[in-house]
Amino acid sequence: MSFLFLLLITITIAKLLEIKKEVHLDILIKNPFLIERKNQKKHFLGNDTIRIEHYFSYMDSLVTVYDSLTHYPLSEHILVKSNSWIIDTLSNTDYYRMMQRDSFVYDQRKMIVLRPKDSIIIPDSLEVYSIIEAFGKTRIDINLPEYKLRVYEDAMLLATYPIRIGQNKQKYLKMGDRLTNLRTIQGKGQIIGYRKKPAFYNPTTGKQFFVTRRDDNRTTLMPQIPWIVTEIDGIRNGQLIHPTTNPKSLGKAYSNGCIGVKESDAWRIYYQCPIGTKINIRYDLKVMDDSGSEFLLNDIYKLGV
Repeated sequence: MSFLFLLLITITIAKLLEIKKEVHLDILIKNPFLIERKNQKKHFLGNDTIRIEHYFSYMDSLVTVYDSLTHYPLSEHILVKSNSWIIDTLSNTDYYRMMQRDSFVYDQRKMIVLRPKDSIIIPDSLEVYSIIEAFGKTRIDINLPEYKLRVYEDAMLLATYPIRIGQNKQKYLKMGDRLTNLRTIQGKGQIIGYRKKPAFYNPTTGKQFFVTRRDDNRTTLMPQIPWIVTEIDGIRNGQLIHPTTNPKSLGKAYSNGCIGVKESDAWRIYYQCPIGTKINIRYDLKVMDDSGSEFLLNDIYKLGV
């Protein structure tokens, strides 16, 4: 009797879930933004031209609308992971990529990300949970003397990015009002947040600035690209992963402690690594080359390890 009762309950729940799914589908079909369905996926057509300066608020509003209509969770990272062309578009706003196309961009924030002809796929539940599972296995590994940041999913290497790291010296920083060791701090931690509209300050003088001199000696406004906020060994030490407007500094101990990457790479790391992604910052001098041979890196911080 108990078995039959449990079976009846199971069938009832399954039918209710199916009804709920049909109701959500009916709502989405009636939504004026829904223009087509392919392979049981829903598409959203933007009605406006969306530039970088309004991109994040637009994506937040889109997630809010569709998250309320689905019985599974949605987020900006999940949505963009299902629409990888958006990442490609954002990566291509990199100043130096644009210059390779003979296009000088003074204000990156005015560049277009989404156009009226574009459509954004709203992923189904199977895809969403697959993405969530993959995010849960994602981690960042940074080897300071190698000047490399790697993104893994379990043991699988997804990408390797060149970086710059903190200088091997101490310096008085007005923002901290103290003598500060500029070395990038080692340890294990995680991503705890983002700065999607970062404000730029000179840490030495504490003064805010709005423009940058590029490697080609041309001046532009600072770009709007997310900065990744980290917590290392339980301490929020202000050590960020963020883009540099001077990629010639990559592969060098050049920063005030933060980890710098290319503008294009910053977009990719941001979307590969949601909040909660584990980070390991290490200082290993012995590494393997592509042929499997071991070699010794330069001891940039003179740690003798």
